[in-house]
Amino acid sequence: MRNPARRLLILLIVLLMTAGFIFLGYFIPRENFWQTLLVFTLLFGGMIGIYFLSIKPKWGWVFVAGLLFRYALLPSIPNWSDDYSRFLWDGELVKMSENPYLETPEEWLQNHPESLNSYLENLFEGMNSPQYFSVYPPLNQVIFYVAAWGGNLNQGSGIVIIRIILILGEIGVFFLLLKLFDHFGFPANRFILYWLNPLVILEITGNLHFEGLVLLLLLASLYALNKNRSGLSGGFWGLSIGMKLLPLMLVPTFFSFAKTGRSNLFWIGSGIAVIAGFIWLLIDNSWIHFFQSLKLYQGKFEFNASIYYLLREIGFWVKGYNIIGELTPILSGVALIGILYVTWKKKPQNLLQLVDLWVLIYLIYLVLQPVVHPWYLIPAFGLSLFTDKKAFLIWTFAVIFSYQAYGDPTYQEKPIFLFSEYTLLFLAVYWDYFRNMDNLNKLSNGS
Repeated sequence: MRNPARRLLILLIVLLMTAGFIFLGYFIPRENFWQTLLVFTLLFGGMIGIYFLSIKPKWGWVFVAGLLFRYALLPSIPNWSDDYSRFLWDGELVKMSENPYLETPEEWLQNHPESLNSYLENLFEGMNSPQYFSVYPPLNQVIFYVAAWGGNLNQGSGIVIIRIILILGEIGVFFLLLKLFDHFGFPANRFILYWLNPLVILEITGNLHFEGLVLLLLLASLYALNKNRSGLSGGFWGLSIGMKLLPLMLVPTFFSFAKTGRSNLFWIGSGIAVIAGFIWLLIDNSWIHFFQSLKLYQGKFEFNASIYYLLREIGFWVKGYNIIGELTPILSGVALIGILYVTWKKKPQNLLQLVDLWVLIYLIYLVLQPVVHPWYLIPAFGLSLFTDKKAFLIWTFAVIFSYQAYGDPTYQEKPIFLFSEYTLLFLAVYWDYFRNMDNLNKLSNGS
């Protein structure tokens, strides 16, 4: 960074990227896919450019640049997702001391006309699934309540409050990455790939998704484990489950890892955290509706899938109808078997091997799912920076092709874009996991 020309070039890229985030956040509608693709590609290229120009960066300027990108989006209305309407709706119900799991928004409107106001009506109009019970765990509801309380019936204020909470979580991710990369001796510029990544910024800060908090808690669990604080590590992992259920699939890895498998403190800590996160679902038997919505979500929605879409087409050919109801549980079972197999096969001996196994488990799960929203990639991508695997980094770019569906009036996904996305992904998966195996086979055959 001593070269003035290099510093000037990096500053120019940062300013241009800031403009790009502003364009995506405020001026380019999600229906305009080609403009979105162009600006997103330039943002991704800018991040890669900064990565290669910053061989030994000082973390301070990288931190400020990432904050600049995030704060540029602070007052924006989420562009690629309308989930925020449900976040604020649930928060308003909690603020009124009502249970957000007992009634769907449609039922609530019918049963509580005396509590209805124009703000709730507007939130209802913007909601994508008003006929479903809330699918967000109690820890999410705490954040929704804070947003409702501080927003005071103002949508913009509620969005900003959630966004600030998520940015604070992202700051935590940055410093944990900094600490852990330093401990493991990784190159100093590696955290640029997360902190300046356009998908991470747009999906967490821009669209208010909570995967950044999941990554924060998983990194905190890893950091505590590195410090031999097993109980604390288990607690952070348990909280990550409370934020999003998906980290629950890491259970087999903790059993196979000696440092946690034989640690009573780890399992006590995780148990306390999981109980604290989900005990509220026992109130009024809320868990029934919560898991009912999860089941409906798993068996009804389709978006940006890979293997599932191929098998679904076979189902159309053989049976003449969409076999999602039959296929989803089968693929979930295959994912479980795959997770158990790779955990048994790899048997991690240290923290880096443990994280490498986590990344593989996320990959197995996601390629078998019928719904793969772009923000689902973020925890696995952050963890993949502790490995030599590049698949999730490539996917954080390739997944932008999935948003072609928003440019279609009927939200129809075009096969050519799905093919482009997953071709890039599976080429990267081959490079990460199978190329060396081919080389070993050639060597063994040659000998």
